[in-house]
Amino acid sequence: MKPPIPVPGGGPALSSAVEIVLWLTLLTLLPAIIMSITPFLRITLVLHFLRQALGTQTAPSNQLLVGMALFFTVLLMQPTAREMYTRGWLPYEAGKLGRAEAWEQGTQPLRRHLLRFAREKDIALLIEIGKRERPNRPDDVGLDVLVPAYVLSELKAGFQIGAVLFLPFLVIDLVVASITLSMGMVQLPPVMVSAPFKILLFVLVDGWTLVIGSLLKGLS
Repeated sequence: MKPPIPVPGGGPALSSAVEIVLWLTLLTLLPAIIMSITPFLRITLVLHFLRQALGTQTAPSNQLLVGMALFFTVLLMQPTAREMYTRGWLPYEAGKLGRAEAWEQGTQPLRRHLLRFAREKDIALLIEIGKRERPNRPDDVGLDVLVPAYVLSELKAGFQIGAVLFLPFLVIDLVVASITLSMGMVQLPPVMVSAPFKILLFVLVDGWTLVIGSLLKGLS
């Protein structure tokens, strides 16, 4: 059996069996990683709130919403992923960097992405909870703090956008409910009457292009 090939600056390389185990573990965690450190989280939240505001129940289906969010995420994260591959993986594969150096170089683009959207308040909260020393500059914040801070910030942003999306459709629901009650149509659910009007309004204003365009521009 051949001994592990040493890598400059990073000690001996991992054996094939260990690399296979690590790759299988990474593939298992890949869905959670994609949901946590990419715009996938905010996009799925906004699409879910939009469907709830329209009152269409299961249209579009969950599979379609997740597929849309995944394709939009790939579109937005391509430059970051390409830079991570160029700065981290290629030098490591060529033996120019060790594992530690390759990790440090490869995660820099991701760190910039997380810092761009993570709120300072959330970062400070997690540093305080983790009893960490306050960093001197943003680049000194570790990924173990940046990732949960990014998740908290994206959750807040997604819920804020969802609340704004609900408002115009809520007005339609209130108007239809007041009209049906004044006409004595108590047994007719107002949701059944308002749903076509909400869908018609959404189609007339070209809602999909408006919502998705604004969302992606804010994430790009």
